[in-house]
Amino acid sequence: MKAFIRRSNVLAVLLVGAFALAACAGLQPPSSQAQVAQVKAEPSVQQALAPQGVLRVGVYLGSPTSLVRDAKSGASFGVAYELGHALAAQLSVPVQVVQYQRVAEVIDALKSGQVDMTFTNATAARAKEVDFTPALIQLELGLLVPVNSNIKSFESVDRAGVLLGVSQGSSSQGVLSQRLKHATIVPVPSLTQVQLMMTERKLDAFATNKGILFELAEKMVDARVLDDSWGIENLAIAIPKGRDAGMPYLQAFAQRAQQTGQVNQMAQRAGLRGLVRAN
Repeated sequence: MKAFIRRSNVLAVLLVGAFALAACAGLQPPSSQAQVAQVKAEPSVQQALAPQGVLRVGVYLGSPTSLVRDAKSGASFGVAYELGHALAAQLSVPVQVVQYQRVAEVIDALKSGQVDMTFTNATAARAKEVDFTPALIQLELGLLVPVNSNIKSFESVDRAGVLLGVSQGSSSQGVLSQRLKHATIVPVPSLTQVQLMMTERKLDAFATNKGILFELAEKMVDARVLDDSWGIENLAIAIPKGRDAGMPYLQAFAQRAQQTGQVNQMAQRAGLRGLVRAN
């Protein structure tokens, strides 16, 4: 009986430690609905995907694909946030959510091994720096403009004098800097700063995926997301290079999460909009 009590106490301590790590930066563990069907991970897989004994998940605030908070309850949601908790549960390790200002900082943290995973746009350029699973979500790219803007479509944004905001270091910055010839590309350090610059008319438009754009539009009284699209983002789980021993397990985890509808549920809980429409 005493041995049973001791084992119960040890389990309780481990659970408390896991939830304490999950609560870093004020974050709380998501609903158990986020959990993907369990498949035991071998020690070699645990070591590859969570070498510190903790799964460190990189996120940035303001994107439903990464991390958002409910204005009323303060609850945290986001595809990267929930996938991180689900993967940590499968690996039987605690989760630590590490928050950054923008996606470029998350990618840098992956490259330097400061975090172990995230969920982001799987571009060819990024694939040279980090490894990706197959894409789990496709999002349209679009524009956020003031409601009275004379920019009515993406085709009308490339004009001299137009100040087009992009997230600093983002894939949108790289693509649009090459694609547009006349508009001025303005890198913005955070999504909070985007709202301020749009309100103060220091930006004529802001370009990124529509998941972020709709989230921004809800927080502003005089902005709207244009209907057309200038491209597609293919979002996938990303991990640092050199963790090949864990990649087959991670790919199987991602496939299960998609096939069972868990990824869609995570997206719905985060309020993700702008998904690519079926033809």
